[in-house]
This record gives sequence, structure tokens and C-alpha cells, in this order.
Amino acid sequence: MKISTNIGPIADIVGDEDAVKYIADAGFDAWDFSMCSMVKYDWNTQETELTDHPLNGDGYIEYAQKLKEIGLKGGIVCNQSHAPFPVANKLIRSCLERSIESTGAAGGEICIIHPDNNKTAVENAVMYRELLPVAKRCNVKIATENMFNWKGDNASPAACSSPESFNAHLDALNDDYFVACLDIGHSQLKGLNTSPEEMITALGERIKALHIHDNDGILDLHNIPFSGVIDFNKVVSALKAVNYSGYFTLEPDSHLKDCPKSEVGKRVKELADAAKKLTDMFESL
Repeated sequence: MKISTNIGPIADIVGDEDAVKYIADAGFDAWDFSMCSMVKYDWNTQETELTDHPLNGDGYIEYAQKLKEIGLKGGIVCNQSHAPFPVANKLIRSCLERSIESTGAAGGEICIIHPDNNKTAVENAVMYRELLPVAKRCNVKIATENMFNWKGDNASPAACSSPESFNAHLDALNDDYFVACLDIGHSQLKGLNTSPEEMITALGERIKALHIHDNDGILDLHNIPFSGVIDFNKVVSALKAVNYSGYFTLEPDSHLKDCPKSEVGKRVKELADAAKKLTDMFESL
């Protein structure tokens, strides 16, 4: 079983290129191409603007290829990516095709694209169906992800937040290029009335990608695994039972929050150690 982590929070400190290098040096097998920095989005006002990130420029394919080569020199590959969100925003929606193309250029096999939280499986299928020709041209699968809304002090249901909703989204397209990325942390949130192991069992071999992080069962904290309430023994047992064969990809953004540049290597190595512990648990079953 191979391990990966997203470059996003590392790149915020040292830039994309050095982020890939840090991930390679830490002992990961792959890197997750975070593309959210393409857009500046204000969650309070919904104001949105494109940034000066190279993925927004004319040379975006060459930039993605450059990151691919940096990774290969360090002995790692790009296994997947994450497109900007929320997709209900028109400007962000316009970035999705480019995100898929950049994924392919970087060597990634899967591009995670959030569903619109407040749309049904049939409604979200319209967006995904429009993107499938691009995905097939680039040989990149699109993965939808389990989401949540927020009501009062707890998470509340959203697109793909329950086993029934997630499977309905996959059934609505019923295409080999449309798969599941299960966010382990999201499925632990109070108010959604599910669990990571229930989601894994219900989705089965449809799960082709993971977002692994920990939390307190209430807030979407994106902490390093084994620091919160998630029972990873149950998680890896469930993944083993459904014959999961993808990467163990971490998304623990908070572990790099307020991290000084001098400690980036240490923090990324801690992530790799946590990921290796998960794979050891998986392989021992």
C-alpha cells in the first residue's frame, strides 16, 4: 500500500515545487496536486477572484509537467488532485476543465471535484457529465466526495454525505471515469449519522481515492491521523474488507498551520510516519 499527501498547506509556506520535494524527502510515494490556490474565495461574501497562480496562465500544462518531473526526480508520482471549490460559484466552475487537464499533465490518475452541496444526485450529474469528455481525453477519472453543510453547532446533510446519497451520485452517471473519493474526516462528523466504516462498506470497491485526516467528531479540523476520535483500526479493517487498492492519501492541512519554514520538513515527516502506520495496520490484516 502506497502513501501520499496533498501539497496545498506545504505549498502555502514554500511554494508548489519545494512542496513536492519535501514530500519526496519525507518518504511518501506520491503527492496530491492541490489546486485551490487558483482561486481566492471569501466564504462570508462569496466574492471570488482568480489568483496569479501559474495554473491560471497560458503555460499551465507546462507548469504541471514541471511539477511532475520534480516529483519523478525525487522518486514519487502525482496520484491525484483536488480542483477548486465550491463548484456552485461560476468562476470556480470555469476552472474545472483546466484542473482535469493539469491533473493529466502532472501524471495524476484522479481529479477530485466536489459536488454542489445542495443539489441532488441527478442535478449534480449534469456538471459531471459535461466534464467527462475532458476527463476521458486526459485519461483522468473524476471523483466526487462526501460533503457536509453546517447547521447550529453540528454538521448537517449535503451531497454524498450519506451512503445512500453517495451511491446515488455514482449511479446517476454509471461511468467508469466517475468514482468515489471518501473523505474519512467528513464521515465522522456529528449530525451526519454515519461513520467512516459504514461509508466504506456501503461504497465498497467504488472507492478509488481517500482523504485521510482526524478530528474531534464535531468540527472538520483536518488534523493528523491518530490525534482525534476516529478509530483507524475500524477504518483500515473496513478498507481491507472491500479490497481497497488505491493510495492512502492524507489531507491533514491543520498540521502545517502556522508552521515556520524551518519546521516544514519535520512536520511533513510526521505526516509520512502517520501514513506509514496506517499502511502497516492495513497490511497486517
